[in-house]
Amino acid sequence: MTRNESNRQSKPPRRVAIVHDWLIGGGAERVVFELHKMFPEAPIYTSYCNDEWRERLDGKVTTGFLQHWPFGKLRKYVGLLRIWWFGHLDLSGYDLVISSSGNGEAFGVKPPKTATHICYCHTPTHYYWRHYDQYMANPGFGAFNWLARLGLRSLVGPLRRWDYKAAQRVDYFIANSTHIQADIKQYYGRESVVVAPPIDVDRFKASMPMKDRTAFITVGRQVPAKHTELIVEACTKLGLPLEVIGNGPEHEKLVAIAGPTVKFFTRLSDKAVAEHMGCAQAFLFASFDDAGVTPREAMAAGTPVIAYRAGGALDYVVENETGLFFEEQTAEALIAVLKKFNPEKFKPSVVRNKALDSSSEAFRKHIQDFIDQISSDSRHS
Repeated sequence: MTRNESNRQSKPPRRVAIVHDWLIGGGAERVVFELHKMFPEAPIYTSYCNDEWRERLDGKVTTGFLQHWPFGKLRKYVGLLRIWWFGHLDLSGYDLVISSSGNGEAFGVKPPKTATHICYCHTPTHYYWRHYDQYMANPGFGAFNWLARLGLRSLVGPLRRWDYKAAQRVDYFIANSTHIQADIKQYYGRESVVVAPPIDVDRFKASMPMKDRTAFITVGRQVPAKHTELIVEACTKLGLPLEVIGNGPEHEKLVAIAGPTVKFFTRLSDKAVAEHMGCAQAFLFASFDDAGVTPREAMAAGTPVIAYRAGGALDYVVENETGLFFEEQTAEALIAVLKKFNPEKFKPSVVRNKALDSSSEAFRKHIQDFIDQISSDSRHS
């Protein structure tokens, strides 16, 4: 038995609580799923949870009045109510609270002073900080954009003050990328460590050699922030085969601008998505993304990534080894890179090995090592 194993066995079991903004599906929910694996008896507090995630988390989810009609239907509009709800959660029975928060209010909980609060931060809230101007230009509320702009312009001052104050109550921050680590420092004045978000690498295989791969691929929700239109436009102009997997409010626009070499798939199973990724020359990614779960999944299939040089992509794209960068969010910049892209210069095994750094097992190990480290530091302080 090692010294660390002896220490873990001698310590009393922690009373752990997990807190998350909302549970409806996506990369952030996968973090909660892995935390649940680590602490299967820990309750999970959230403002809203759909039936699928309540089942996946073994019924450990606790919600409140925000779960019910009409609040459940109005999730995008009730940020102030979430601030109140998370701020009034009774966490007095716990000595370790782990919040998973980004573009939400879960990290605003108030554990007892005897408890340790670790926040896994997906991002400081976009529409308060880094992407405020972008949200003001296109809030994403359709006919109610004018109302969203008015509300955000009126409230952003006090919301930023609340957000900053809540960040100061957190004991330790974990960032999902070096980009978010820098944002935590810039907007909250706090230090953090980086642990990449988990991906299910076992879903993917890197068996097909690059010389046998055919189309390019992009996968994700089709919303303005993803800039999928740049990818469709670039491949259409070059006459390159492209598979666009996903759906969203931009779908009809994308179909309208696509040429004959572009194919759309709106309803594929997880297994089918993995198969398409494993047959692609490269995954194309035009978003300024905080971490980048889907591109890492493509890498787990041995597929290199051609990404806009910003955000989380800086952590996983190693130029000429796991992918390439383009410098501007324009179709012309992507076209320039696609013209010089040679898939046979990339080795699927090398690309996949980089993705293994983000496996579920690696995520759990890094989180546990961090908890052990801060526990050890507190014992010796």
